Amino acid sequence: MVFGDIGTSPLYTLKTVLGLTAGTPDLATTLGLLSLLIWTLIVVTTVKYVMVAMSVDNDGEGGILALLSLLGVKRGTRAAIIPVGLFGAALIYGDGAITPAISVLSALEGLNIVAPAFAPYVLPAAVVILVALFAIQPQGTARIGRGFGPIMALWFVTIAVLGIWGISRHTLRCSSRSIRGTRPAISFPGAEALYADIGHFGARPIRLAWSAIVFPSLVLNYAGQAALVLEGAPVADNIFYRLCPSFLLVPLIVLATVATIIASQSIITGAFSMTRQAIQLGWLPRLQITQSSAAGYGRIYVGSVNWLLMLMTLGLTIGFGKSDNLAAAYGIAVSATMLLTSALLFIAMREIWGWSMAAAGGVAGTFAVVDATFVAANLAKVAEGGYVPLVLAALVYGVMLIWHLGAAAVSQEQVIYRSRRRSPRDGFPACRALRCS
Repeated sequence: MVFGDIGTSPLYTLKTVLGLTAGTPDLATTLGLLSLLIWTLIVVTTVKYVMVAMSVDNDGEGGILALLSLLGVKRGTRAAIIPVGLFGAALIYGDGAITPAISVLSALEGLNIVAPAFAPYVLPAAVVILVALFAIQPQGTARIGRGFGPIMALWFVTIAVLGIWGISRHTLRCSSRSIRGTRPAISFPGAEALYADIGHFGARPIRLAWSAIVFPSLVLNYAGQAALVLEGAPVADNIFYRLCPSFLLVPLIVLATVATIIASQSIITGAFSMTRQAIQLGWLPRLQITQSSAAGYGRIYVGSVNWLLMLMTLGLTIGFGKSDNLAAAYGIAVSATMLLTSALLFIAMREIWGWSMAAAGGVAGTFAVVDATFVAANLAKVAEGGYVPLVLAALVYGVMLIWHLGAAAVSQEQVIYRSRRRSPRDGFPACRALRCS
């Protein structure tokens, strides 16, 4: 479940970025984009999140709200840190609504290659699958994980083999020329959800699985797709499915659909974790939280969050209709949250690890430059759908801010009321009428 989101990114990432190029991608463009993808996996996911961010947890909980609690509350309330963490968390909720929609649609759109006549049924099928996904959430992450784990293992083996097959069939030539006419408009999904999910599964298993299985499989598959593009494969449809022999295409679509369901699971469980952290910090009202497993404190289910996410996801799926239409909405939520996390990591390096200004600035600054590049590229897509996660984040942020201010005001009134009930001379209630009021 942890790697479902980032593990299914080959379904749409390279296709989406190549769609921004003018005409047929040339050698420099294709290899340049492949290089960007691989270095993003290394710098952002491997170094920033797996190695650095996952070393900073708040009593076993991860994610941007855990950083907020650790840096902005436990070490003294600081007004400058709290808005950063809260807006980053609010963006995650927007991401949680978009991820299931774009992932499931991307998988099912492979049916268009098998038979174009299936095209009208892609959207209804996606809606049915998404409803089923949210309906099984009360079962808990422990039970769901036992069923999803072997499927994801099969998925990563499959995309690695497909990548090797693509490389072996098509010569991947090298070039030192610069990239022309491209601008990456989608950043890697799943890294922030991966960080938030350490409360469910722990840091050590996540690091081991990433290094041994997930990262090599992703690199191989992206290289295979790039090789296909260099040999003239059409980039208008899904390049990922072009790697597969035609007689295995339908089983691959089925496997990809199941994998995207699991991809959605990772962001949903991350939203559950952040909701509990927000409640504990006093930024959301008390909600019914169900401990879904005795094996870990982080394995929880929050019904109200689950059903609200389902409604938002279905609305986006029906409203946008295609994964390409959702790409602009997707990238800005991911990249903006990553940038805010980098800012908080800089403070953690200084205050928790005791790093010097130069060391913390150099490491966190490198992360911030990469994240800011993605944010800047995605801002160009705000009018084409990028406004969706920003509006959702603003709504969630507004709810958290209003609740916190209201709760603080009520608490202050209760303090004043209790102080007025006591007589200044003997400490007993000043009058029966005031007591009754």
